[in-house]
Amino acid sequence: MSTKTSQSPDIITFGESMGLLTAKDTRGLEYAASLDKSFGGAESNLAIGVARLGHTSGWFGRLGRDALGSMILKAIRGEGVDVSRVTLSDTEPTGLMIRENASGKASVHYYRKLSAASAMTPQHLDQDYIAGAQILHITGITAAISPTGLATVEAAIHIAKQAGVKVSFDPNLRLKLWSIEEARPVILRLAEQADYFLPGLDEMKLLYNEEDDQKVLDRLSALDAVCIVKGGPDLTYVLVNGTLTEVPYFKADHVLDTVGAGDGFCAGFLSGIIKGYSPQEATRLGNLTGSMVIQAVGDWEALPTWEQVEAKLNNVAHVER
Repeated sequence: MSTKTSQSPDIITFGESMGLLTAKDTRGLEYAASLDKSFGGAESNLAIGVARLGHTSGWFGRLGRDALGSMILKAIRGEGVDVSRVTLSDTEPTGLMIRENASGKASVHYYRKLSAASAMTPQHLDQDYIAGAQILHITGITAAISPTGLATVEAAIHIAKQAGVKVSFDPNLRLKLWSIEEARPVILRLAEQADYFLPGLDEMKLLYNEEDDQKVLDRLSALDAVCIVKGGPDLTYVLVNGTLTEVPYFKADHVLDTVGAGDGFCAGFLSGIIKGYSPQEATRLGNLTGSMVIQAVGDWEALPTWEQVEAKLNNVAHVER
């Protein structure tokens, strides 16, 4: 068994971060004269969110030794996230996604086949690094990108369990990566190994093939994990040892972009857990950070700092100058 090390961040996560090009032209990508450049990835979004909330976080994955990979690595490092376990590939490229909003219909196009991240294997894991964390956060996206990605997720969970590290799991169901029939057995198996399971209600309806909310919650209550179910009727469900609690949303003043809201929620929730909050209190914090994310544009740019969260909680008025 690996021993704890003070060099590990509080929360560690890993997966694929991709270059992001966004077409602002409302006629769609075909007619866009320019594209805005950024990056995104559920796991790196989470790591940035945790760091902004005042904790240490680490993200790793595989990037191409190319311009996009360099941009992503520098940006994540610049947010205070430990990227010391990232590896760069000389033979595989960094993945790319292109986002458009044509006539009010948002779409994302992925170019990630044979990407550096899809070639991740368990050999890329640093056992001591994972074993020294408080929480390992994983998503179903990494499990979906390739068979070796799934093997890496399973190996990381095994390392964490052996070391007594809590496992947080957001299924992040992406049906462009795999069918529901392919995803169902994998995600449900991983959920059984999680300490904190963070699905959306709609995701669980698909995974359980069940439309009735109560029946979905009843099935979730059989899991050993603390289950935090996003997407209830203006609330988040918290299931702890079979006991259900409803935690109301924080109403957003205006909604500009819902991308990254789930990652913002997870960052807030895990921050609360690290702070010693109860699951219900941590969920309230997650609801707040998620609501703050959707009031600005960007995958991770709108993730709040702890100072911004405290100001919101304490109703501190904004002073312009």
